[in-house]
Amino acid sequence: MLVPTILGFSESFLQTRGGLWTAREIAQQPQMLLETQKLLMAHREQVERFLEPLLARRDLRVILTGAGTSAFIGESLAPWLASKLQRRMDAIATTDLISAPDVYFSADVPTLMVSFGRSGNSPESVAAVELANRCVKEVHNLVITCHDEGALARATVAPRGLVIVLPEATHDRGFAMTSSYSCMTYAGLAAFSGIEAFESKIGAISEGVGQLISDYSDVLKAASEQGFERVVYLGSHIFKGTAREAALKMMELTNGAVVTLFDSPVGFRHGPKTFVNDKTLVFMFVSNDPYTRQYDVDMLEELHRDGEAGRVIAVTARDGAGGDQILVHGLADAEDCDLLFPYIVAPQILAFEQSLFRGLTPDKPNTSGTVHRVVQGVQIHERA
Repeated sequence: MLVPTILGFSESFLQTRGGLWTAREIAQQPQMLLETQKLLMAHREQVERFLEPLLARRDLRVILTGAGTSAFIGESLAPWLASKLQRRMDAIATTDLISAPDVYFSADVPTLMVSFGRSGNSPESVAAVELANRCVKEVHNLVITCHDEGALARATVAPRGLVIVLPEATHDRGFAMTSSYSCMTYAGLAAFSGIEAFESKIGAISEGVGQLISDYSDVLKAASEQGFERVVYLGSHIFKGTAREAALKMMELTNGAVVTLFDSPVGFRHGPKTFVNDKTLVFMFVSNDPYTRQYDVDMLEELHRDGEAGRVIAVTARDGAGGDQILVHGLADAEDCDLLFPYIVAPQILAFEQSLFRGLTPDKPNTSGTVHRVVQGVQIHERA
C-alpha cells in the first residue's frame, strides 16, 4: 500500500524533523485558494457594498499595509491595482507607519487602510490603525486576516470598517507564512478587481499551483542539495514584491544561513549583480507581458553569458525563457496578477528543502529563540 506523502515526504518523517505544519501549509495552497474564492463569493455583496462607494471617490487614497510578509502583499498588489483602478495605491508597512506617522499619513486626504495580517496580533497592526484614526480626518478600514480572534479583527468596527476572515486552515501554524500569504494576496486582489470575475480564473490558478508542486518538488529538492550559499530572486513590477517575499522565506527557514537578495532584473545591473558568484542560485520570475518579458529574458541571457552564477532558474508560464525552467502549465495567456500564486510556491518549497538540508526544523527554524512566529518585543510609543 502506498503511504501518503506531502511534498514527497511521509507524515512521520516530517513530524520527526519538525516540518509537518510548514509542508502541509505549502501543499494545501491549491485547495485553500479555491476555499478563499468560495468564501469571497459568499460575502461578495457585503464586500461590494463597502468598497464600491469608496472606489467611486477620486480623492480616496488607499494604503495597503502589514508587517513583514504581510507588507509584501501590498508591494505586489499596489502597482497592479493602481494601474487597473487608475487611483493612488500606496504600499506602506505598518512598521514604517508607526515609527513615522507624520511622514506617511495626510490629514486631509480621505484614506482607506487595507490591513493584512495572518494572526492580526502583531503589535504594529492595531497601532497603525489607531494612528490612522488619529492622524487622518476620514479613515475607512478593510482588514484581511486569517484569524477571527486576532486583535486586528476585533479592533475594526462598522460603519467605516470591514473584516474579511479567510478559511481557518490559512492561519498557518508554521513559523513562516505560506498559505496565509497566498490567500491574503488573492483576497486583496479579488476584492478590488471583482470577486465574481475571479470565478472564471480560480480553477486555472489553483491547477497551476498544484501542478508546480507535483512536477517540481523533486527538482527543487535537488537544487537545495547543490550547496548554494546565496540566492537571488529577480522580478519585474509586481514580481519584485514576490522576489522580496521569496528572499524572506529563504532567510527565515534557513535561520539566516543562506544569504539572499532581491531586485528587479533591470535594477540588478546597477551594483547588486556583484553579489553573484559560483555559489549563487538565481531565480527569475518571468512576466507574461510581452514588453516586460523582453527585459526579463535579456537578464536571463546576460546571466548565462556571464557564466558567474552557480545556477539560473526561470519560473515562467510561457516556454522559451531559455536554460533551466520551472514551467507553470495552463497560464500562458494569463495576466501577470494570476501568476503571483504559482510563482511564490517554488521559492517556498526551495526554502523548506534548504531548511531540512541544513538540519533545521522548518516549523521553528530559529534555534536561538530570538525571533518568533508573532513578533514580540515591540514597544509602541505614545505620539504627542
